Order: sequence, then C-alpha cells, then structure tokens
Amino acid sequence: MLRRSLIRAGETCAFHLRAALARALSRPAPPAAPPAAPPYDGYPVPPQQQPVQYPGAPYPGAPYPQPPQQPVYPPDGFPPNAYPPGTHLPAPPPMGAQPPGQPYPYPQQPAPPYGVQPPQAVPPYAPPPQYPPQTAPSGRPPGRPRLRLPRGRWGKVAVVAGVLVLLPPVTLFGAYWWMRAQQPQTSGTIAIPGSGAPAEIVRDRQGVVHIFAATERDAYRALGYAHAQDRLWQMETMRRAGAGRLAELIGIKYGDFALRTDRLMRTLGVRRSAEAMEATLSPEARTAFEAYAEGVNAYLATRSEALPVEFQLLRHTPEPWTVADSLVWAKLMALQLSANYRDELFRSRVLERLSPTQVDDLFPPDAPGAPTTLATDLRGMDLRETVRRTLAALPQMGFDTASNEWVLTGARTTTGKPILANDPHLGLEAPILWYLTRIVTPDLTVTGATVPGVPLTILGHNGKVAWGFTTTHSDTQDLFVEKPDPQDPARYLTPDGSQPFETHAETIAIAGEQSQTLTVRSTRHGPVISDLDAAPAGTAPGPVLSLSFPGLADDDTSAEALYRLNHAETAEAAREALRLHVAPQQNIVYADVGGTVGFISAGRVPIRRKGDGRVPVPGWTGEYDWTGFLPYYALPQSVNPPSGQFVNANNAVVGHDYPYRLATEWPDPSRAKRIVEMLGTGRFSVEDVARQQMDIVSLPARDFLPELLKYPSPPGLASDAAALLRSWDGRMDRNRPEPLIFTAWMRELVRAVFADELGPDFASYWELRPEALRHVLDERPEWCDDVTTPQKESCADMIGRSLEASVAMLAERHGSSPKSWRWGDDHKAALVHRMLSRLPLIGGTADLSVETDGGFFTVNRGTTSTRDPANPFRHVHGAGFRAVYDLADLDNSRFVIATGQSGNIWSRHWGDLVGLWRDGGSLRLAGDRGTLLSAGAEVLTLTPRNTGTAKK
Repeated sequence: MLRRSLIRAGETCAFHLRAALARALSRPAPPAAPPAAPPYDGYPVPPQQQPVQYPGAPYPGAPYPQPPQQPVYPPDGFPPNAYPPGTHLPAPPPMGAQPPGQPYPYPQQPAPPYGVQPPQAVPPYAPPPQYPPQTAPSGRPPGRPRLRLPRGRWGKVAVVAGVLVLLPPVTLFGAYWWMRAQQPQTSGTIAIPGSGAPAEIVRDRQGVVHIFAATERDAYRALGYAHAQDRLWQMETMRRAGAGRLAELIGIKYGDFALRTDRLMRTLGVRRSAEAMEATLSPEARTAFEAYAEGVNAYLATRSEALPVEFQLLRHTPEPWTVADSLVWAKLMALQLSANYRDELFRSRVLERLSPTQVDDLFPPDAPGAPTTLATDLRGMDLRETVRRTLAALPQMGFDTASNEWVLTGARTTTGKPILANDPHLGLEAPILWYLTRIVTPDLTVTGATVPGVPLTILGHNGKVAWGFTTTHSDTQDLFVEKPDPQDPARYLTPDGSQPFETHAETIAIAGEQSQTLTVRSTRHGPVISDLDAAPAGTAPGPVLSLSFPGLADDDTSAEALYRLNHAETAEAAREALRLHVAPQQNIVYADVGGTVGFISAGRVPIRRKGDGRVPVPGWTGEYDWTGFLPYYALPQSVNPPSGQFVNANNAVVGHDYPYRLATEWPDPSRAKRIVEMLGTGRFSVEDVARQQMDIVSLPARDFLPELLKYPSPPGLASDAAALLRSWDGRMDRNRPEPLIFTAWMRELVRAVFADELGPDFASYWELRPEALRHVLDERPEWCDDVTTPQKESCADMIGRSLEASVAMLAERHGSSPKSWRWGDDHKAALVHRMLSRLPLIGGTADLSVETDGGFFTVNRGTTSTRDPANPFRHVHGAGFRAVYDLADLDNSRFVIATGQSGNIWSRHWGDLVGLWRDGGSLRLAGDRGTLLSAGAEVLTLTPRNTGTAKK
C-alpha cells in the first residue's frame, strides 16, 4: 500500500508540475484594471458610475453580490452545525428558564465541575449573507483558494525556474517508483487459487529459481508462477507468434513482419497442431501442463506489481494461459530447426539461371554421384512465379541453427564417471530464450534449462540421467507441386483423380487497422504455402505448392517424449522415452550415473518413393509420395562406443554406408573436427571440458587461410594485412586485428566468386562458405570469372581484389593502421531487447551488447551478420546456454545463460550473467533450502486455496 501511494504521489507531483509549467508559459496577460472613479466634486454621480461601497468588495466599482439560487450543502445532505433530519429535539424551556448565552433550541447543560472549562456555545446554523454574484477582474468566479502565480515577466521567469528545478528530481522519484512497481514479489506468502500443498520459490543471488514442493503438481504450478513473474512478455510474444496473432498486438506501423508471420502460422495451422498435440498427452503429462497453466493464471490473478513495461506501452492485458499455449513452443522450434523447405525454394529459384551442376557447386553433395538435382518431371513446368511469390511472402525466421555436444565415458574422465557437455546455438537476444531452474520434490529432482511458457526441463539432468541436444539438419520437409484441375480451380489433381482443396477462412486482427481475411487451403500432402501473399487463394496463376512435415501431424507425441525423458532413471529409459519424439529431429546424447552413455538421432524421417528432397517435386503423380518413416531401430544410434566418446556439432551423423538418406548436405564440420582434435585420447575433468566449450581456434582460419596467402597480395594496406595473417595462429581473440581481417576477407571473397552468377539471389546465399570456396579453388575455377565483365578473371584476381576491398572497408571504419584494429570493436553479441532497444531514454538499458571472442567456425561460436551492410561482423548467433554435467556428482554440474534470469529491464537480474557467460564462467545449481538461505536467497511461498486470491 505504501509503495502504491508513493508511486501515485510521484506521478501526481510530476503531472502537476508539468501542468504548472505549461500554464505559466501559455497564460494570457490579465485584463486591464477598470478605470478609477473620478474625484467627487460635489455634484451627483450618475448611477452607472456610482462606486459600490460594501465591506469586502474586491475592488472599487465591483457589483454587489447576488444571493445564491439555493444553498449548497456538504455531501452528508444537511447544513453544517445542524442536526440531521429526523432528530428529536427537547421542547424549549419555559420563558426565563433558558440560561444566558445558550440560545434556543439547544438544551440546557449541567454546570461543569470546578476547574473545568465549560464548553463553548455553538451557534445555530444560519445561512450566509445573501450577496450578488462576485466576479474578479480576471473573469473567474470565486471559489476555493487557489495558487496565484506572480504576475509580470520576472514572475513567470521565477515560476519556470522553480518548476525546472523541482521537475527533474520529482520526475526521477516517480520514475524510480514506477520501475519498482514492475518488480515481482520474491519473498513472503501469497495465497493462490486452487488446491494442493504449499510450494516455495527460492531465488538465489543470481535470481535462479529453486522450487521446493511436496508434489510434482505443486512444483509445476510454482514454475508457471515464477516464469510469469520474470518472463511474461516473452511468453506472450511466443504464444502469439505461434497462434498467428502478433499483428493484433504490435500492428504493422513499423513493418509487416508481424503480419507476414501471422499469415504463415495461420497457413501452417501451428495453433491447431498444438491443440491436437494436447490430445496425445498421458494423464501424468497433462497434469504437469495443466498445473503450469494454473500457476501462470494464478500470477495474473494475484500479482501486486504492475505489468511489464511492454504491456503498458501497448496497453495490452494478457489473456489466461492454456495448455495449448505451452505446446505452441514445441511447434515453433520444430519449424525453426527443420526449415529446409526454404532451401528447396531457393534451389528452384537459382535453377532458373544455373545448371544442376552449378547448383551442386553451391551446395556440395554428400557423396559423388548423388541423384540428379532437378526432378525430370518438372522440367516442362514454369515454377518461377509461384516460387517468387512464396519466397517474397515468407517472413525472415532468424539465422541458421547450430549446437555442440559431446559425452565421454568414465574411461575418458578423471572421475571414472561420464561427463556430458552441451551448448545449443540460436539467435541472440535479450532476454535469452533459456531460464535456469531447479525443481525438488520427493519423487523428482530436475535441474537445467527451461523455456518460459513450458513446464518441462528442455536440457538438464534429473539426478540420475543427463541429456543434451543438437540439431540433426536432416531433410524432413518436402514441397509438392500440385496441379489445379483445369475444369475447376477449387480442385486439384491426384493419382486417383480430382479432389477438392480443404478450405477454411482465418481472420487476422491488426492493431490500428482493419482485419484481414486469409483463405487457407490444404491438400493431401499438407497446407498450401503458395497462398501466403495477399492475393486471394486460388486466384494466382500457375501451380500450387504444398508442404509435408511430420511436425504438423495430429499424432505428434514430442511433448510426451520430453516429459518421459525428464523422468527417466536410466540411460535405457531415456532411449525409450525418445521413441515418442517426432519433430524436429535431434541428435541427443545422454548418460546415467551408472556409467552408460548413448547417442540417438530421434525423430521421424520420411521414406520417399523417389527423389532426394532437394527441390519441389510433382504431387499429382504419386511417384514422390512418402511411404512412411524410418523405423525407430533404423535411426542412427549407439551406446558405449569403443572410442569412449560421442561428438556432434551439426556435422554428418552417418557415413556413406548408411542405407537410408537423412540429408543431401551437412553444415560445415569445422567445430566437430576441432572438438575431436582437442579430445584426442586423453582423460578430462569437468573444468577441462568447460574450457573446451570456450575454444576460439578457427580451423578454416588455420588450415584454409594459408592456401589464400599463397597468392600475391596487392601493395599498401592489403599487403600489411596479409603480413599480419601470415603469423596468426587462427585464434578468434576479440583483442586481435587478424580475426577482423580474416572474416572481412572471407566475406568479400564469397561475394566476388558467387555474386555475379547468382544475381539478386546472392543475398540469400551470402555467408562465410570455406567449403564451397575450397571446392571452387580446387575443382571449379571457372566460378572466379566475373560474368558481368568482358575480361576473364582468374581466382588469383578475385583473391587479391577481395582482400583489397575488405581492407579498404575496414580502414574506413577503423583507420589506416591494421595493427590497431580489434575484432571486439565490431564483434559484439547482439543481446538486445527487440522492442525496447528502439526507444529513446530506455534503449540503452535494453541493450546488453558486449564484445566477444569466437567466430563462425569456432567451438565458442560467434556467428556474424554477414548480410547486414551496416554491421556485417555483429555477433548474432551463438550459445545462449552452456552446461557441463558431472555424472560422478551431478550437483557439481555447471550452467550459465547469456543474459540474466529476468525479462524486466529494471531488474538487477536483467543482465547480471552477461560477463560470466562471455568469459566462460558458470553457476552450480545445488544446495538444500537452508544452504541457499544462508547464501542470501529469498523465499516466496505459494499457498493454494480452493477459493479466493487473498494475499499476505
């Protein structure tokens, strides 16, 4: 109550001071005083000039006040000093019996004791004198006393000066309490709706949540409450993105990204798919998700603090949380980590200008003699307009995904038990996706990284089993070209004849604008994605593209798989739990305290009748249809390898002898090669493995750069830069100039070699591609010729030109001395709030950017924004979460996230882990309640009640 009162007082003071300043600066000059009466000369004064003489006149000549039309009484309805209506008064005393000084109708009072002052007589109520209405010279009617500002120029100056002196501290005071008002309650007791036993949310000094509860249901409810306290805005935008309701929240005033995202999500049916997933949950898993939703809604119902600033700026109040809202995240991640349908569209686009062999040069196939890139059945069909419209309508969904993981058997560690390392790589932002938690109940203890909005631990350990994920980069999506029925455009052709499109309408609300209606069509292969543009469905000319993807299936049991993994007590139980995982396909390493380690690429992989999934294929013939999925036993998997290690960094999972096709190309293998190189055949401790996660040696810089330096360098700055590179060890140190020179050179060389052939499509291909460059230099040097010039350029020409161009660009940014350049000046982790960082005053608080080591190909990954002309070396993608699990003592495991636990920019836990994350530090999430309290933790107790939302 005190805090709210102070907030209101601060806001009120600031408002009135600003209003006073505005009035002082804009008030008109007072009216001229009336002329003075002429001196009396003995002659009668005309009536209209006769000055009014009565006591209390505001000025000579003021008109006599008029009596009011009716008395104005106080709110109680009767005059002051009067008895209320209906009060029975005593009869008046006989004549002469009334004591002096006590007028009628008051009764006679007995005399007070000696020495006591008698009460003062209260006069009876009498109406005020009846005067004519009084009007001041300013024209304002009389009223309650008001503050009169000094007149004249210097009086105004004094007022303005006083306001300017007082306004900043009062405004700061109000702003301080406004910021404080958004901080969640972290201690005390809160009574929340529902039934169950009390649960404690213990926050340590870093804001990490440790939940102690009597049952799992109580623990999941408390987790929902804690997530909502710290990351409500993140949760809101996540569920709205998946439901296709972003434009309803943020509109399209500053761009159409939200609307394009909404159209894609409504077309794919992400929210409908999440609702279908809810039906696949077991009773135990459903209980977890329902309890979590109860916790989120309990926070919304009982919070004492104001909503986060994002809600206030948009004047938005969140709706109640549902189970499907949590499951939407699984669908979003499946799409983000399995977006190879975009690669199919890109290949189709570049095939308009390049041969299949040239496309293979851009994306080197995984083996010699790979199947023909272009499906022969489509060579007579014009897909150009359909592909162009679809690519143009797709929203930008972020950068490519990556991750590192490796697990060592006890024979390879100093403890004799397994050690597991994992750091998933996603786009950097503030707050980061991950949220550290520890849940302790009599039946379950689970520790690790959660995602706000989801009740389960995504990456972590449960005291008996630890696990980690990387993305497989397998091809689990296919685009089918559907041929509309020439007789009826509402139907399409199939092997069994013509069938109608399944059609329904979606209404997309847009803040500040009229709603839009989107007609969504589906075929037997899946949703039609070529209808994403603004044209009504079925009106655009040409063929139709539909998408097949296991992650959109109604029988997706991935959430159930994760629930069971959280509860697995052995490595074998973990492997069985992953049998239910559908999408996205993930490389999962796991280990148990008994010493078993394992690896599996879990998820549904389609079996195709024909084709390799690299480009869209005919959908009307049935020749390229899926016949099923790889059986679980056929998925890549192994246990306790002879080498004592499993390593994956998005490299190829299987060799050429694998009987099935997972993908046609894999990401650059540099990180995996470096991890294997560091591991060798030695034995390692937890500290050793944590240091390996922070390794910043770039293998392309160390191994490929010498090939480039064999070519002559242009004189001047380019020669000086090349000299620095010749003595460099390939470490991407933020304090060195060589990483900046190398990255800029690689960026320009890719453009010099490929941009002329790709034309406008080059922007979608532009990344640092050492494998493609090596392939060109070794086998296909004709790519080095610039087809836009009459001359014939060689690879030596392009290498020299690109070095000269990159050094000139760096000199323009950082001066003409290459030795003074620093990688960290440009390579800064983009830990920024997507919305608040754009605003004045608070934008700096919302930006946690920090200089970082690493690069595109290092284990400590620092992917750069190559395509951004303004900031081409910004660190935009990397390990937002790192963990090392010690199976000899899981309490000795190490964790860190890139920002802080809180999503509130005013919180002390908004960015307090940035330095720890950048420098390779970590936290241990362990300890009983007493240990945590002795270390300064705060305890918030949630007490469920069947009814009511009272707070203590």
